[in-house]
Amino acid sequence: MIPPADSLLRYETPVLVSRNTEKRSPKARPLKASPPLQLPPGPVPPSKAKVPSPTVDPSKQAEEILNAILPPREWVEENQLWIQQVSSTPSTRMDVVHLQEQLDLKLQQRQARETGICPVRRELYSQCFDELIRQVTINCAERGLLLLRVRDEIRMTIAAYQTLYESSVAFGMRKALQAEQGKSDMERRIAELEDEKKDLERQVNEQKAKCEAIEKRELERRQVEEKKHTEEVQFLKRTNQQLKAQLEGIIAPKK
Repeated sequence: MIPPADSLLRYETPVLVSRNTEKRSPKARPLKASPPLQLPPGPVPPSKAKVPSPTVDPSKQAEEILNAILPPREWVEENQLWIQQVSSTPSTRMDVVHLQEQLDLKLQQRQARETGICPVRRELYSQCFDELIRQVTINCAERGLLLLRVRDEIRMTIAAYQTLYESSVAFGMRKALQAEQGKSDMERRIAELEDEKKDLERQVNEQKAKCEAIEKRELERRQVEEKKHTEEVQFLKRTNQQLKAQLEGIIAPKK
């Protein structure tokens, strides 16, 4: 396990608890350190740290409250178990100024974004807030517990917004996929309609060509029929005139 990275939260000097974590003596006292607090994916209820009995030594009471609020961190290095508790040393004005300088320095070193969502900036400000809780708790345990409730409420709100964001992103992705699928279906339908349109236009052109051919053929036939009819009429007129002349020639001598 890799040792924990440097944090803005002040810790005591690491203490070696066991040299062999796999072969510990059965009579060895178990470690009473709580695991570090982790932000769950969903909303988390505010933590309720129990204030020890007022008859306990104030220094021990502060340490117990600090360990309840900010649990010690543990890690294994070279088969050795180390534990590091939160510092119970009171902080001065210069410590607060130094904390601010360290926060600005780490924000710059880790290239945290100044605006928008940035996990690095959120982590550093969370460490800074934990350090402020530690400093306040040493002087006033009740104020530290109230700040702890404020921190947990903020984390719960952020977790709720994160869950809402993830669900909205998933919803948006589903809608985008549906729209993409609908778009492909619509494009396929448009292509089919365009093919159908081209086929109908081809049929219309064929029918127009047939219609023009029929009209032309009928016009030629009508012209031929008219010419034939005109010739027949002329022939009949001539025949009629000839017959009339012959009839007149037959009738005239009798007078």
